[in-house]
Amino acid sequence: MSGGLNKRTRITYLAAAWCLSYPDAELVARVPMMRSALDEFAGALAPFEEVLRRLESQDLMAVQAQYVQEFDLGKRHALHLSYWTDGDTRRRGEVLGAFKKVYRGADILVDTHGELPDYLPMVLEFSATVDLAAGQDLLQSYRPSLELIKFGLLRDKLPHTHIVAAVCDTLPGASPVDEQAVMRMAGHGPPTESVGLDPYDPRLLPMKGA
Repeated sequence: MSGGLNKRTRITYLAAAWCLSYPDAELVARVPMMRSALDEFAGALAPFEEVLRRLESQDLMAVQAQYVQEFDLGKRHALHLSYWTDGDTRRRGEVLGAFKKVYRGADILVDTHGELPDYLPMVLEFSATVDLAAGQDLLQSYRPSLELIKFGLLRDKLPHTHIVAAVCDTLPGASPVDEQAVMRMAGHGPPTESVGLDPYDPRLLPMKGA
C-alpha cells in the first residue's frame, strides 16, 4: 500500500471509528478536524458529510437519542463484528478471544472502554492508530459482517451507511450486491443457534437454492 493510500485509509478508519461511536461533546469538537483531514483526499469526505452535518447542526441530545434508538436498543444495527457470524452461540467466546490476541500481539494496551473486543469502532481505531495491517486482516476476515451492517443501515436509510461502505471500499474485492451474496461470501449459512436474533435479522435469510 502506497504512503498516500495508507494515510487516507488510516484517516478514513479513524473518522469512521469516531462517527460510529456514541456521539458526545468531544466528537462534536472533532468535526472540524475530521473535515480537514478527510478533505485532503478527493472524495474521502463525501461519505461522512451527512453525519458530520448532523453533528454540527442538530441538538446533541437529539443526536444522542437517535443513536441510542438505532444502535443500542436492539441488534438491528449491531456494531459487534462476530455477532453477525456467530450470534449468541457458544463459539463466540473463542472468537472474541481471538480479537484480544490480535490486540495483545501489537504490544500495546488496548482500552476496550467496557466494550467487547469485536466492536467495530474499536477495530477501526486499532487499525488507524496501532497496526493497520493487523486491523485490516480482522476487517477482511469479518467482511461479511461489515456488509450486513451496511445493508441494515441502508435498509433503514441511515447516513452511517456511507461510512461503513467507505470502510468496505478499502478492502480487497467488490462488495456483494445483496444479503444473499453476503451469505455466499461467508461460505456458510446462519449460525445453528439463534438465541436473541430478531425475525428480520439478515442471518435468518435462506440461502438461494436452499
